[in-house]
Amino acid sequence: MLIPWLNFISLNVCAALLTYLYILSVMPITREEQRGEKAWNECTVYRNIGGLMEFIMTANLILWIWFPIPALSWSIHPNIFIGIIIGVCIMVPCLLLVIKGVKDAGKETLKPSKETTMYQGIYRYIRHPQTLGEFPLFIAISFMINSLFLVLWSTVCILLVIPIIMHYEEIDLEKRFGEPYREYKRNTGAFFPKFWKKKQKTEE
Repeated sequence: MLIPWLNFISLNVCAALLTYLYILSVMPITREEQRGEKAWNECTVYRNIGGLMEFIMTANLILWIWFPIPALSWSIHPNIFIGIIIGVCIMVPCLLLVIKGVKDAGKETLKPSKETTMYQGIYRYIRHPQTLGEFPLFIAISFMINSLFLVLWSTVCILLVIPIIMHYEEIDLEKRFGEPYREYKRNTGAFFPKFWKKKQKTEE
């Protein structure tokens, strides 16, 4: 009985640490005001540790297959393949989005740099493609292990965490790029393209 609870506690602790570390990692300019140049390297370290937290969270979710909390062991469907199919349908486009976002962001994905310019590629259409692709992967995994509780847990976490991370990241990006980023923010959706804005701009 102890192992399931330890696994679930680890999942929650890592989720909290991931949120905290990710916020620190996306604020190099803000942190530089107090920490100096070393803030940029620190942000890289925080981002890498955050990646480790994601790995542990994924392991925690998978371990739920063997160590579920009995009172929270809610199946999505008696046929486990239903959950697997739904999970794959979520996972494939999310992975493609992450890959595209990483490619277009380049080295900035893992190591923030003062030399980085505002992104091209998919970033011309949405501001946070990696976030949109990355976090729903936890929901996909939860479906694939046939756990309704973890689907709900992952969904609630994502709805709470993403707005917080996005808020702090965009504060720093506005400091970093100034008015061009504010204009970009007005014309580009966070997660969905603002096609009407593009059309309006073209007509002008």
